Amino acid sequence: MPGRSFAPSERFVADVSSRKLRPAYVFIGDEVFFRDHCRQALLEHFVPSDLREFSLHDLDLAETSVADILDRARTPSLMAPFQVFFIRGVKNLYGKGSHAEELAAIEEYVKTPNPAAVLIFVADHINIPSDARRMEMTDRDRYERIRETLGEYCGMVELARVNEDEGTRWVTEEGKKRQVKIDQDAARELVDALGADMMMISRELEKLILYAGERKKITLADVETMVLAAKRRSLYELTEAISSKDKSRALAVLDALLSSGDGEEASIGHIYMLARTFRQMLVLLEKNVRDTRAIWQALWPGFRVPTFAAEDIVRQARRYKSRRELTVALKLIAQADLALRSSPPSKRLVLEQLVMQLSEEPKPVSGEWQQELIGG
Repeated sequence: MPGRSFAPSERFVADVSSRKLRPAYVFIGDEVFFRDHCRQALLEHFVPSDLREFSLHDLDLAETSVADILDRARTPSLMAPFQVFFIRGVKNLYGKGSHAEELAAIEEYVKTPNPAAVLIFVADHINIPSDARRMEMTDRDRYERIRETLGEYCGMVELARVNEDEGTRWVTEEGKKRQVKIDQDAARELVDALGADMMMISRELEKLILYAGERKKITLADVETMVLAAKRRSLYELTEAISSKDKSRALAVLDALLSSGDGEEASIGHIYMLARTFRQMLVLLEKNVRDTRAIWQALWPGFRVPTFAAEDIVRQARRYKSRRELTVALKLIAQADLALRSSPPSKRLVLEQLVMQLSEEPKPVSGEWQQELIGG
């Protein structure tokens, strides 16, 4: 595969394909593209579509206790030959108070597991850049705490961001697999335009391949026609309205996003890009970036914004007066992401509620809650 960022997920997929699973894993990192790749491999090899209701469990440690999860994992299913547990909210195991008992219970389970089950702990509160040396100190500390605890008895699957070179090689190789020639400058432009965001790159590449059709070739002109600017500009229009606390404008932009292209089916992508943009604003705020000249030093390769959006995101970030405001926003986005992945009756309603919440003026919070948001 194209590079080191791809290797951990590929090794995991190889283990899944050969049915050589460990009892438990930690998916550490917030790169959705790799996490979805690993998840799909598990579904393909261990979760029959007609038994998904009994075989697949999406749980959150904010709502379900470790004891309950382990009890469910130990209990063989009468309806499914194998059970897969995706467990989000790993951050809750490292919050305020002692969690030694919960971690010890997980370690004990791993020693005598149910061979017909696998536990996947999703530590998606950590950002791992393509260059690990540029990892933020808070993320580095969280990573080390997980490695020294869960990592001692669970398999660690690192889901890091990719750099532009890795992304470009992946696009070229994916084209070859599909028997489509992708010009080097087209591949590079696709990756650069989408900030090496693998989730968006894979979605847009799929559309480009369909657009190329019988030509079986993708050129720079194709990328410029199909990908550049339009969707990204819509996203920054949305965050412009949100950061200005203009609810009516924000809802109007959201409606335009949902009424075009893939509609509500693109909801996860919208959430992902919102989370990415708010994380970028958080970095800019923390590093006190006040103009576009400093933005390229503050945001590392693979986590940068398109050139046309540089002024927009600096201006939007400066509207937030504290780290807490952006951290609260990221928590709301994470909650909406979980809701969307839980098959809600209306994805539009979930996004509308999120936009309304993000567009509200910040409310005073207790020191304890603030500490939880910043520390954890």
